[in-house]
Amino acid sequence: MVSSQVVNTYPLSSYTFGTKEPKMEKDTSVADRLARMKVNYMKEGMRTSVEGILLVQEHNHPHILLLQIGNTFCKLPGGRLKPGENEIEGLKRKLTSKLGANSPALVPDWQIGECVAIWWRPNFETIMYPYCPPHITKPKECKKLFLVHLSEREYFAVPKNLKLLAVPLFELYDNVQVWYYSSFPLIMRYGPVISTIPQQLSRFQFKMITN
Repeated sequence: MVSSQVVNTYPLSSYTFGTKEPKMEKDTSVADRLARMKVNYMKEGMRTSVEGILLVQEHNHPHILLLQIGNTFCKLPGGRLKPGENEIEGLKRKLTSKLGANSPALVPDWQIGECVAIWWRPNFETIMYPYCPPHITKPKECKKLFLVHLSEREYFAVPKNLKLLAVPLFELYDNVQVWYYSSFPLIMRYGPVISTIPQQLSRFQFKMITN
């Protein structure tokens, strides 16, 4: 684990991007995902998930790498840990699954940094909070966001059914962008977890390296 308040941020052009076989989503709707979460909760207890914040720079400004599903929804690379799995090793496994090449020689050397945020899902609903409400004794999910220190040059293999976007911090800031249908959150381009990342990263010093 890397602990540093200085984050070296390299140009997007320093990295090479390829494709690999599609990674299909296990659920076709939000309702299906919550239903599967409920089944897993009955088997394994609270879901624990980890996601990585991967930073590059464009025009001397930090950008975060996000995976886009379809035309609207974006998410950080990561996912659910196996029962008893170490957070750091689990995040490396999920990052390799999402963005690593099929060849072990090309898999990035993931340098996992500090945990910058913890989010809680109190119930089997879409909403999450950056705290666990005091009346909730059995939360359904705990999600941790880790800063990932990228090397100067890496190769990322993006599943063919996804897009990898470099989104500037100024676009994410306070930009939840939630569309509702009958009072139900139907589409969340960024959502509260991603849109608050700029605040969480404000304590770090970004060192813009322009080769």
